[in-house]
Amino acid sequence: MTTWIWVAVVVVAVVAVAAVGYLVLQQQRRSHLRTRFGPEYERTVSEHESRRDAERDLIAREQRHSELDIKPLPEESREAYANRWTEVQERFVDAPGFAVTEADQLVAAVMAERGYPTEDFEQRLADLSVGHASTLDHYRTAHEISGRAARKEASTEELRQAMVHYRALFEELLQETTRGR
Repeated sequence: MTTWIWVAVVVVAVVAVAAVGYLVLQQQRRSHLRTRFGPEYERTVSEHESRRDAERDLIAREQRHSELDIKPLPEESREAYANRWTEVQERFVDAPGFAVTEADQLVAAVMAERGYPTEDFEQRLADLSVGHASTLDHYRTAHEISGRAARKEASTEELRQAMVHYRALFEELLQETTRGR
């Protein structure tokens, strides 16, 4: 009988240690994801049925991102893109809607050369969220304004704001010199 009591105590202790270990790992994973994704973490949690589903989505984004061949731009490409950005900004004075469309296309071109897939906007957001979470809201806002501009529903001030938002991501993509962050 004493042996069974000791076995039960050991089993309960092992289960308790395993449960505590599991909770610690969950907390570490959550902390990692919050740090890595910043405000995108909370946005993703609010868009999913549960925190667990949201965290699975974020982990899947990390996995997909790790499989992409993201690379820094060569110096000559950075200079060429910077010059093109200056031209786009100069065109804003005469054709703000067209300049915003060009800014969107220029961001996509930089992403493509860096190795990001650019076919689908939602996938671009997911891929960028891994290394560029801090500027992701800029990109969302700029893209939304760009869509309204294409329908002639955006004011000049909104178009100016779109340029500011595009520039935030553009500069980050242009200057990043390390793989994946």
